[in-house]
Amino acid sequence: MIHQYRNNGYNIVMDVYSGSVHVVDDVCYDVIAKLNGSETEPTAGTLKETDVKDQLLQSLGNKYEASDIEDALSDVIELTEGGQLFVKDTYECMIEEVKKRKTVVKALCLHIAHDCNLACKYCFAEEGEYHGRRALMSFEVGKKALDFLIANSGNRRNLEVDFFGGEPLMNWQVVKDLVAYGREQEKIHNKHFRFTITTNGVLLNDEIQEFVNKEMDNVVLSLDGRKEINDQMRPFRNGTGSYDLIVPKFQKLAESRNQEKYYIRGTFTRNNLDFSNDIMHFADLGFKQMSIEPVVGDESDPYAIREEDLPKIMEEYDELAKMMIEREKEGKGFNFFHFMIDLNGGPCVAKRLSGCGSGTEYLAVTPWGDLYPCHQFVGQDDFLMGNVDDGIVKPEIADDFRSCNVYSKDKCRNCFAKFYCSGGCMANSYNFHGTIHDTYEIGCEMQRKRVECAIMMKAALAEE
Repeated sequence: MIHQYRNNGYNIVMDVYSGSVHVVDDVCYDVIAKLNGSETEPTAGTLKETDVKDQLLQSLGNKYEASDIEDALSDVIELTEGGQLFVKDTYECMIEEVKKRKTVVKALCLHIAHDCNLACKYCFAEEGEYHGRRALMSFEVGKKALDFLIANSGNRRNLEVDFFGGEPLMNWQVVKDLVAYGREQEKIHNKHFRFTITTNGVLLNDEIQEFVNKEMDNVVLSLDGRKEINDQMRPFRNGTGSYDLIVPKFQKLAESRNQEKYYIRGTFTRNNLDFSNDIMHFADLGFKQMSIEPVVGDESDPYAIREEDLPKIMEEYDELAKMMIEREKEGKGFNFFHFMIDLNGGPCVAKRLSGCGSGTEYLAVTPWGDLYPCHQFVGQDDFLMGNVDDGIVKPEIADDFRSCNVYSKDKCRNCFAKFYCSGGCMANSYNFHGTIHDTYEIGCEMQRKRVECAIMMKAALAEE
């Protein structure tokens, strides 16, 4: 499968199944396009046939010199013989093996607090209640969750635990106690816990910062961008904005972590489709690690992204990519999560095919110990898998998630970005289509654009 596109003056050709990416001149770009559009799938053997050259000369001869076309074809043949162009799909045959994997849990999202001190307008967690009641996780439930993780992690040594909410700092003592318990269990079971926390920063102080810097491998800091944007969507319950309180705390924390191992994480809505300005605002505040995610909501929500917003969003990603290139060249670069792409390595085959591992490798735990496939399914009875006392009592839910992959979704099969997004978010698919075996189309369009921008940036910065 070949994907071609032009962005910021670059002609880019991707071979989906080999993972190779090529920046080519106009004649080579058009030669590949002609070959890719032919009725017969090109192979190294067929490209050597005389009639292929004759067809290219006939179709492109009025645009390019014959010698240039022949040189381009020669380059394409060399790349094809080298397994970098027109590579056949060798992944679909691996699906059955991927589906047979046993449930080995490696990560938990601990809902340490189903409560929050903000009233974010787009919050899927209903200000922390998750379709239920406000509650704080007890130390006993948290201990059982860590025990469950150890018991179900098999031979995997490195385990991940994210303290999530609501707002986890509202249950800070239990967070500290669970980290201490986890450190004790590491020695007993030869495991290593990688703790992370996601916070709105309202309760952040020097004591918490010191502990976080000692014990947390990563910190996610929630901020939506410019003051007026953030305060419109992330107010306190009395309606006042949160920006002025939390930004200085976040700046201090980011600096104390040497601008590493954290993320400023924002959400953009219809209110700020010019979100590249919010990313640049983050950069101007001194942050080096950032992300801004599109809000996902029903079209009836006034802030929800709609299909008609996509052209503007695509322009914003293009503009952001160009601005980031300039910043990097000026020595003022920063990382944007959705443009971080590894063209030389990347995730293992199973990850490329089946995604985040929700429902199998990754589970969410409620304050009272119920187990769900991920935080976005919490509170939905159809996805209640079990609890920390009894373990997984509905393995059929895990089986369904395990069978979900880029080949089980018709919309993914012919998508060039499928091995980068691994089929997209299963919760979004369920919320829009009532099944995890589908895709959220608006999200797919944005993902494809982000992949294109990320690769273009690689090409631009490789010239330096």
